[in-house]
Amino acid sequence: MKPFLLLSTRAEDLAADEEYAAFLACTKLPEERLHRFRLEAAPLFDVELDDYAGIFIGGGPFNSSDPEESKSPVQRRVERELAGLLDQVVARDFPFFGACYGVGTLGVHQGGVVDRRYSEPISAVSIALTPDGLADPLLDGVPERFDAFVGHKEALRVLPPSAVLLASSASCPVQMFRVGRNVYATQFHPELDVPGIVTRVRVYQHAGYFEPSEMNDLIARLTPAVITEPGRLLANFAGRYGGV
Repeated sequence: MKPFLLLSTRAEDLAADEEYAAFLACTKLPEERLHRFRLEAAPLFDVELDDYAGIFIGGGPFNSSDPEESKSPVQRRVERELAGLLDQVVARDFPFFGACYGVGTLGVHQGGVVDRRYSEPISAVSIALTPDGLADPLLDGVPERFDAFVGHKEALRVLPPSAVLLASSASCPVQMFRVGRNVYATQFHPELDVPGIVTRVRVYQHAGYFEPSEMNDLIARLTPAVITEPGRLLANFAGRYGGV
């Protein structure tokens, strides 16, 4: 059976390794069926889509809406490489799931507007499925409302004309969308549980998501969250396209 490919942009080993472990746990894929490539560490290889069952993109520190002159050479390279890959993915309607950073990359690629109007602090928020979301096979078994972890400096303000809105939240209108039949992106993090978000908070305490002095209070607010449903999306994706 073909493997899946997880593309990561996290430079911190702990965050990158735990992200990979979280995707493994949610998809129930063995390691040999979830190949990982860290885009921040090296140029992307020539991806042959036919070699894979599907592609995941995790979250990361890059913001698509940052002024071009403020982006590092690595970020500019990663954006070019992902744009080229998305050209192929969208043209073939190839199975793709972008988590958090995937909204920015896919949204911009498809002509949406990404800016900081609907940023959300690190928190658990209530996600509501749209009628299209309730009918989408990737959301099979997911309740109409569920809680998920978010934390992002930018978000889609204008949905791409090619996209179908699948989920929203009170503070961020675009929490999930689909392009074609098989290309998906979420603003929330489907892979994160409480231990996972606590690790992210510790790793990124100096990344501008919150004041470092507030870290312990933030962790205390996050710890009681009950997050049970978001991982089902990744399991459904692996099952639908990889026979898991």
